[in-house]
Amino acid sequence: MEAKTPKESLTILTDMVLPAETNALNNLFGGELLARMDRACSIAAQRHSKRIVVTASVNHVAFNKAVPVGSVVILEAKVSRAFTSSMEIYVDVWTEDRESGQKTKVNEGIYTFVAVDRTGTPVKVPPISPETDLEKERFESALRRKQLSLVLSGRMKPSDATELKALFTS
Repeated sequence: MEAKTPKESLTILTDMVLPAETNALNNLFGGELLARMDRACSIAAQRHSKRIVVTASVNHVAFNKAVPVGSVVILEAKVSRAFTSSMEIYVDVWTEDRESGQKTKVNEGIYTFVAVDRTGTPVKVPPISPETDLEKERFESALRRKQLSLVLSGRMKPSDATELKALFTS
């Protein structure tokens, strides 16, 4: 299977925050943002794998800044690393100033999707070949995140988590 670059899976969703999507402080509900992030990541995973994909986990979400009603919100998702059948997708969330067009990063998240066939059986996905410094950084750290998740779930012995051990030994 030929490797793909992260930019081949790039998915950009742009939308406006409407009053019905906000809380009592007139900021976007966290759950509404999570749903948008999940959709963007799903499309990125489908673009990479050319398969049906299912959400396996939400590994990290940071709600760093509130997103007020009326905001233009932009989600940029792309595959950061591909494993056998799973893919880690990193999503950055921005708001755009209506007058200047300047973008401000407000949130980010890391999702894991699995590519499956029509019966729901996991299938292999192409590897990723990162190009930019940020893509390379996210690619390298994805293996540590995966090993940590496997250790915490009891599916990997801590002694087998070589990438995690490397953080603490030099």
